[in-house]
Amino acid sequence: MNSETPPSHRMNRTDALSQLRTTVEYDVLIVGGGATGLGIAVDAAARGHRVCLIEQADFAKGTSSRSTKLVHGGVRYLKQGHVPLVLEALRERGLLCRNAPHLVHHLPFVIPSYHWWESPFYGIGLKVYDALAGRLGLEPSRMLSREETLDRIPTIEQEHLTGGVLYHDGQFDDARLAITLAHTASALGATLLNHTRCESLLKRDGQVCGVVARDAETGESFDLAARVVINATGVFVNELRRQDEPGVPGIVAPSQGVHLVLPAEFLPGDAAIMIPRTDDGRVLFAVPWHGRVVVGTTDTAVPQTSLEPRALPEEVRFLMSHAARYLTRDPSPEDVLSIYAGLRPLVRRSGEGSTASLSRDHTLLVSQSGLLTITGGKWTTYRHMAEDATNHAETLGGLDPRPCRTRELLLHGATEGPTNAPLAVYGSDARHIESLISQQPGLGELLHPGLPYCAAEVLWHVRQEMARTVEDVLARRTRALLLDARASSEAAPRVAALMAQELGHSATWEQEQVTAYQALAKGYWLEGDSGQSP
Repeated sequence: MNSETPPSHRMNRTDALSQLRTTVEYDVLIVGGGATGLGIAVDAAARGHRVCLIEQADFAKGTSSRSTKLVHGGVRYLKQGHVPLVLEALRERGLLCRNAPHLVHHLPFVIPSYHWWESPFYGIGLKVYDALAGRLGLEPSRMLSREETLDRIPTIEQEHLTGGVLYHDGQFDDARLAITLAHTASALGATLLNHTRCESLLKRDGQVCGVVARDAETGESFDLAARVVINATGVFVNELRRQDEPGVPGIVAPSQGVHLVLPAEFLPGDAAIMIPRTDDGRVLFAVPWHGRVVVGTTDTAVPQTSLEPRALPEEVRFLMSHAARYLTRDPSPEDVLSIYAGLRPLVRRSGEGSTASLSRDHTLLVSQSGLLTITGGKWTTYRHMAEDATNHAETLGGLDPRPCRTRELLLHGATEGPTNAPLAVYGSDARHIESLISQQPGLGELLHPGLPYCAAEVLWHVRQEMARTVEDVLARRTRALLLDARASSEAAPRVAALMAQELGHSATWEQEQVTAYQALAKGYWLEGDSGQSP
């Protein structure tokens, strides 16, 4: 590492374990390292509270790395009359664009019209959408002629096309934002540990006063005392709630959303497609992202939660058929570079039926023993959810109330504006990776010809971003698993070798990591696809 420009902060797991062993009591202990938990860690640490966060797998392992990659107000919620939810999301969209400019940027969307009335109908709604955003708004929406629509989206289905509507929303890299939040919280003094499971709750006189946590790597167990314990485990919140109160009714109805990833030629240019209503009543997106096209999503109620949900055959058929309906080139299974599924923690309301009708707003609950649970919401509103949870935690734990600082808080790595450089997602940290390459030019070599990532990034992930497994690197520190599942599988041996050398692991560990990752990656390509990665 260049000694003249060292990283301003190192997120190190060994240091975090040492902090666990020496801290007598935390003010706020968060279980769950997705968007919600990490957001709370940033908020509470920024207020000066002693904060600890534990995550059973890796940061953003679940839903928070499996989104549609959009920071948006929710056009469909406006249509449903959920104006307060749209207002909140539009405000948060503006704040996130300002506070993480290296990860969030404006993206033009085109709604194609195939009937004469569609453009004016959607155009009026989007003018309302623009107005609700106020001073935090992006570029104004406008109507497009047929020719302008084809100029923006040359691969849109042309038969019966009459025109379109152009509007703007935000786009981001979800897992990279999660790592950025972890970095931010750690720099503010929070203790964060991935691969550390909450085994049980600790109670004193019937009140929750901490948790028993276990390090998955060593098996070491810790009793962690805290004035407030926050259950921020997403679709898994019912499990921790039932540890606290056996038999308590579930409050989350998980819904599965699936996305296909296609090569860029299916949607060249910088504009996305938005279809306001599909056959199942959902919004469909085709979004350019990291040199690929993300098509999604579905809305399927699922009976069970899983850290590795899998797309159902009917969901794949739905997305393939809708992509074929709106694109001039029909995708084949061989065209699909990756397919991923995520579970939404939708809050169950009595009397509500389909998951499409369940609340996207967040919910806070306090049990009789004092366990604070937060669930629901979406990536766009993570900051407001965290502010709400921290406010409640201060009251519940008798902590000194302190003002929220996150509205104006620049997140780790924030730069003047986004760029298209390969290392842009690292923001101001990119120079440190470039320094590694300048010292050892071989580290600039790509991990795979079909992926945009180099060996120096792997070292950075291990040294500075708490990456512990090949999956941590290829699924979340980079987005290789989503950009091309087969190519990522082929890159796994190189990544494992780099990590083993850096972490001091054996050849056995190296092989076990490759085997485990390649088994995981196989679940991200379509069965029967015998194509090779580029």
